[in-house]
Amino acid sequence: MTEYTGLEIAVVGMAGRFPGSSTVDEFWDNVLAGEAGVRRFTDEELDAAGVSVQRRAEPGFVPMGGALDGIEFFDAKLFGYSPRDAAVLDPQQRVFLECAWHALEHAGHLGGGREVGVYASASVDTYLLRHLWGNPAVPGGLQPLDLLLANDKDTLASRVAYHLDLTGPAITVQTACSSSLVTIHVACQALLGHDCDIALAGGVSIRPPVHEGYQHTEGGILAADGRCLPFDAAAHGVVAGNGVAAVVLRRLEDALADGDTIHAVVKGTAVNNDGASKVGFTAPSVTGQARVIRAAHDLSEVDSSTIGYVEAHGTATPLGDPIEVAALTQAFVHPPQACALGSVKALIGHLDAAAGVAGFVKAALAVREGVVPPSPYFTEPNPETGLPDSPFFVNREPAPWPLDGPRRAGVSGFGMGGTNAHAVLEEPPSPEPMPPTRSRHLVVLSAASEKALQESRERLAARLAEGGQELADVSYTLRTGRKALRHRLAAVVGAEVVDDLSEAWTGSGDRRDVVFLFPGQGSQYAGMAAQLTAEEPVFKAALDECAALLPFDLHEVLADADRLTRTEFTQPALFAVEYSLAKLWEHWGVRPSAMLGHSVGEYVAACLAGVFSLPDALELVTARGALMGALPGGAMLSVPLGADQLELPEDVSLAASNAPNLSTVAGTFEAIERFEKTAGVACQRLHTSHAFHSAMIDPMLGEFTALVSRIELRAPRIPFISNVSGTWITAEEATDPGYWARHARAAVRFSEGLTTLITEPVTVLEVGPGNVLTTLARQHDLRGGAALGSLRHPREDKHDLDTMLAAAGRMWIAGVPVDLGALTADERRRRIPLPGYPFERARHWIDLPGTAPRPIEVVEVLPQPAELVLPQGDLAVVTGIWQELLGIARIGPDDDYFELGGHSLLATQILARITAELQVTLPAGAIFEAPTPRRLAARIDELRDDQPEQDDEFARLLAEIRDMSPEELRAELDRERDAQEISQS
Repeated sequence: MTEYTGLEIAVVGMAGRFPGSSTVDEFWDNVLAGEAGVRRFTDEELDAAGVSVQRRAEPGFVPMGGALDGIEFFDAKLFGYSPRDAAVLDPQQRVFLECAWHALEHAGHLGGGREVGVYASASVDTYLLRHLWGNPAVPGGLQPLDLLLANDKDTLASRVAYHLDLTGPAITVQTACSSSLVTIHVACQALLGHDCDIALAGGVSIRPPVHEGYQHTEGGILAADGRCLPFDAAAHGVVAGNGVAAVVLRRLEDALADGDTIHAVVKGTAVNNDGASKVGFTAPSVTGQARVIRAAHDLSEVDSSTIGYVEAHGTATPLGDPIEVAALTQAFVHPPQACALGSVKALIGHLDAAAGVAGFVKAALAVREGVVPPSPYFTEPNPETGLPDSPFFVNREPAPWPLDGPRRAGVSGFGMGGTNAHAVLEEPPSPEPMPPTRSRHLVVLSAASEKALQESRERLAARLAEGGQELADVSYTLRTGRKALRHRLAAVVGAEVVDDLSEAWTGSGDRRDVVFLFPGQGSQYAGMAAQLTAEEPVFKAALDECAALLPFDLHEVLADADRLTRTEFTQPALFAVEYSLAKLWEHWGVRPSAMLGHSVGEYVAACLAGVFSLPDALELVTARGALMGALPGGAMLSVPLGADQLELPEDVSLAASNAPNLSTVAGTFEAIERFEKTAGVACQRLHTSHAFHSAMIDPMLGEFTALVSRIELRAPRIPFISNVSGTWITAEEATDPGYWARHARAAVRFSEGLTTLITEPVTVLEVGPGNVLTTLARQHDLRGGAALGSLRHPREDKHDLDTMLAAAGRMWIAGVPVDLGALTADERRRRIPLPGYPFERARHWIDLPGTAPRPIEVVEVLPQPAELVLPQGDLAVVTGIWQELLGIARIGPDDDYFELGGHSLLATQILARITAELQVTLPAGAIFEAPTPRRLAARIDELRDDQPEQDDEFARLLAEIRDMSPEELRAELDRERDAQEISQS
């Protein structure tokens, strides 16, 4: 069992793309197989890289390297770039941006909520130097500042922070070949200093053209045959590679507390510089390297004898390898019995600024898996290294860990110029068991497009089919660790069985308000919400609070079908369940913009709105039920006619207007029986004990009014609809005891209330048992909104959570701000690695000058109609300018500038062009106020209308002036001046 110092850092997420592998998992597979990503380039690749036939024939030319394929492709739409801007963005910047997204997803921390710092490094930008500078293929209209911002290494970390909305420090670190390992050191220090709670650290090195090969020179550092063989007798240099990697780091105590998946533990890191004690600026130093390794051991409080593997810098150069082994031997004060050496450069080449993080990822995977990675190229040690006389060895095959005790590894990165870095890693602690406490789980996905959402669904379904994941953890990770994008999916899954998610709900919606509907008497059933009581602590706490205020055992009543038929029990029990449901929804972040109750359901709305306190509300509802229960029995009848279609005798009252073609009437048993026989339509008796909302209620009204008069009534804080009027309740009504007496007697104007309530698309949520009000709501015009229930119907064979979670998921899809993390806030869950986002990459690239050009990929950002009507007039001019400067072939009149990838700098160019072409000066904020071509063209018309009209004579004079040559104009002005002088004399 390892002992922690309290200064450890957990590695909780990783992502990367390397030569020969597009993910970290593929990379590890290649490492174990000894599969090299360095390869020979094809003639077609060399042609595209601009390598002439003559150069290929030169002595020493090596057509090999560690290429990263697909660097010209980028999901510009996801990150808000227009095709024009994407084409000039440094591929290092865009590839690192995607890698950062995947790393935070892998960690389960892309969803925000904590201070995340970014520490990043990049190599020199050869895309700017080789592809863009002086290239006529670069899109027009770009300013020098545009190219600078798109290609300067200084913006690397800040760009990630901006696009991923990360609010911790964003620092670009540059120390040559050790850069990305130094970013990890800086990130660890920032976490220990509480500059951030989560740190993303890594580097990228992409030096296009990546299929160019290189020229070997005798005595140089580049290998003659395209093979990098660290510590081998045949070693003769390094090979260049391209790649990207990033790791997500947290303080170990925080990672353990939050249930993060921990891949490795950073025991300590150190950074130093060689200073001047070496033969030259670019030369390595035994002393400098040994000092930084020893410092890392000391800071880690780790005995060097316990380290079983070192991921070396390992450049395979005649000078570098012997110095590195000498430094290791010197630094390991207590040599281990055996310590393996390896270098990832043998497989993927030297990744320059990304070399350190690539080695770090390899070492982290080694300590996690307990496997010493192989070096299959190795034949015999370089005699200059002295390996046979040291504790270090190079293994050709994957090997078990050479030492007992916690698995520990070192990682070295040495920068040209002398900045050295070393990290000590240890195997992760065993995860704590976290059994689920709920029987149902909400699984959610989102994407920027329907296509990407479908791909995400397929990837997740494939992962779930493999098994091995706790579905509670899958749900938790997806709910809390991902960004919520426009196109969404939600599904409710059980504890063990999950299908292919084909039955999941999908859709996209704008942010919609939620209206709570509270059902009245008749919707209750024995056992309602029993499963929620067992599994949802917030619901149970609210229900228990209500139970403590009632004169009977609420939990017994909820389970007793007989007592739930008696009004004195039904109404307070129904109130308690609905109130508790509302509190659970509130806990889940769903708060109503307005409410409507049906009969006794209005008391729940009033209580939530603050008209009654909870104790007072329960006292009133209990008294109301008791007074009604003491009255003579009566009957109620559902009639398939609207309230305005009914012709009622004097002894039958309208009890409820429920829908445009559905009403309820009430009266004595005899009166209702007579009415039913003569109604002329098929009616249905309701299972009620009394004739509520009829003249039979009158005897209780005086006593009930007196009771309400003793209660403190307050103006509502949340708007709700009055059953009495079918419109918004006023403060005067809500605080009038007489209103609540009239409410018991008057017809329930539910249909009118719903019509008042829904003037725009909203989500209607029935907060109570069953689906009576949901069914009624669907008989109205919901204006594109949805009606959802909270609890199952008594005849439905499903769990309470099936209905609740389905409603939560569907509201989230519609755009309601559901707090998905709150769904399981009371239990500890684990964030686990799940399939990453399927970027929809398109080619955004400027080819090398002199090579066969390929057009910039045009992405139709928004769907267009089948037959596009060509714009005319000002709209045509505006649209044409947008298309040119955004680099998009077709733009519709209602496409949004910012969704197309526009930004403020480009907006100034667009406005300048419009002013020049249409002779109308637009204010600086015009595009922000009118962000579509149609609205901007309309704004131009408004500005023209505001300009004073010129009279015909003035227009004629202007026309004459325009037709004059400069000499004629000067002569005419001289004549006018002479005429004025004569007239004045």
